[in-house]
Amino acid sequence: SRSPQGSLLYLDALGAAFPRALSRRGTAVLHWTPGCPRAPAGWPLPTLYCTPAAAGTLRSRAAALRLQLLFALRQRALHVLEAGLAAELHDALLALRTEWPQLAQELALGRLSPQPGLPEGVRGQLQALLTPDAARAAELRAECARGFEGIVLRLWPQLEVVVVRTAHGAERLYRDSLCQTDCQGLPFYCPFYQAAGALLGINLWPVEPAPQFLLCPDWAFCEFLPCLATKEPRTVLLDELWEGREYGLVVTAQPGEYRCRTGEVLKVTGFHKQCPVVEPVRRESQTLSVRGESIPEEQFCQSLGRTLRMWPGARLIDYVCVESSLLGDSSGPCAPHYEVFMELQGLRDLSEGQRYRLDQCLQEDFPIYKSFRFKGSIGPLRLHLVRPGSFTRLREALGSPMPMPRVLRQEKLLRLIQGSVIS
Repeated sequence: SRSPQGSLLYLDALGAAFPRALSRRGTAVLHWTPGCPRAPAGWPLPTLYCTPAAAGTLRSRAAALRLQLLFALRQRALHVLEAGLAAELHDALLALRTEWPQLAQELALGRLSPQPGLPEGVRGQLQALLTPDAARAAELRAECARGFEGIVLRLWPQLEVVVVRTAHGAERLYRDSLCQTDCQGLPFYCPFYQAAGALLGINLWPVEPAPQFLLCPDWAFCEFLPCLATKEPRTVLLDELWEGREYGLVVTAQPGEYRCRTGEVLKVTGFHKQCPVVEPVRRESQTLSVRGESIPEEQFCQSLGRTLRMWPGARLIDYVCVESSLLGDSSGPCAPHYEVFMELQGLRDLSEGQRYRLDQCLQEDFPIYKSFRFKGSIGPLRLHLVRPGSFTRLREALGSPMPMPRVLRQEKLLRLIQGSVIS
């Protein structure tokens, strides 16, 4: 079956690059899926985890991540730290920054404290697995008191690699943030490529910084739509792909299931034993377009990054975009436009001139957008700053272990982020 094959390929690649990674009790998981604490759907890993099965019954993402962090902290000799998404590891380590005194007390006493979202029955099951560990609690206090740069490698000094299911696209922001702060000195390995609920490919090159995936022919039936076709494109198959070209992905995951366009765009970067190797490029559903200008997710992010370099001292924590059509009457009589909600570190506020820099960068990077702005058919971008922790709450509200959308399409999520605006 596909799952054992994927597992064996993954373990072979992981063991070759990081020989100590497969030692007994060398892995912790920080992934939360309702009813399944060990892995997301289609995650075929036979590795040993630190997280008790009872954590899988929790409906609160925050409570589950905190518990998984606590049980991982009990195991000092971890060689691999594993998370379903880079965002989940980011949020778990954010909880460490704010709750380490309480976590240390729980380790020292071997006793769980009451937590929101943690039912008493589950708490009792987990409590039975805890034993006091005063030495580990003292180490946690000492290391957190020193600060949080490189904290992961200081708390788990035998770690070799961080494994995450997804670290590209929308997740790249969290991976880069972790690499610069908490996970300094550790490589990230993204082993699998999934789309439409199907496992499609595997990354055989763990030490490469940009994840690339070998598409495995018998895991699902894949078709590809050429992105630069001059007329209505027809789908092509694996043996018809060209290196350097981009394709939209069409998947039939199982016999009898409908074929569907996944909204994923892949670039063919090469071939391995005649099988194509691809790099995910963008998600079509995350394209900004109020007048047909179509600004892709990754290119908007590049313009945003260029803007940030013009704001001395600013560090981006997170962001989402909204097309003004979702705002309804609250957008007023102005022309269609984008609204961007952003959490920054290092700056408490932005002047109007600084806020307008992002609109200027978009005009410089996208001539079509500039043309619409000049004609007045697209209004100026509006930028809002939100309070710390807003995006952690947004991910909790999403209730899904999938990568966070960069363009919000749901009114309830819009209302949540609007309620967090501070300027």
